[in-house]
Amino acid sequence: MLPMTSPAALLERYGTVINRHRFDDIAPLIAEDAVFWFNDGSFRGSDAIGAAFERTWARYPDEQYGLDDVTWIAVSADAAACLYRFRWTATVDGRPASGGGRGTTVMKRQPDGWRIVHEHLSAEPPVLNT
Repeated sequence: MLPMTSPAALLERYGTVINRHRFDDIAPLIAEDAVFWFNDGSFRGSDAIGAAFERTWARYPDEQYGLDDVTWIAVSADAAACLYRFRWTATVDGRPASGGGRGTTVMKRQPDGWRIVHEHLSAEPPVLNT
C-alpha cells in the first residue's frame, strides 16, 4: 500500500477498506500504539483493535459503515483531528438494522506516512425536550 500523504487521504482510504472486513487491510492505516474507544470498550494497540473489529464483523458479517459531515478541527504538518457522523447497516437476528453516532479521529504523521492514533465512536445522545 502506498503511504498516506495527507490526513484526508488517510480518512478516505480508511472509509473504503473498513467495509472489506479484513483487518489486514486496515492495520497499515493504524499506529501500533493507537487507542480506540467504542461503546463496548477501550482498545490499546493494533492487536486489541484488530480483535475488536473481528468480533464486530463475526457478529454482523454484512455490516456496512460510512462517514458523513466530516469536519476537520485541527490540521498541522504533523497532526490532525476530525469530527464526523458515522452510520452503519447490518442484519441483526435476521432483520435489517441500522444506526449511527458521533466520531472523532486523531491522526499523526509518521516517517512512512499518516496513521490513525485515536478513534472515539459513541452513540448519538438522546434528544431532550425542554
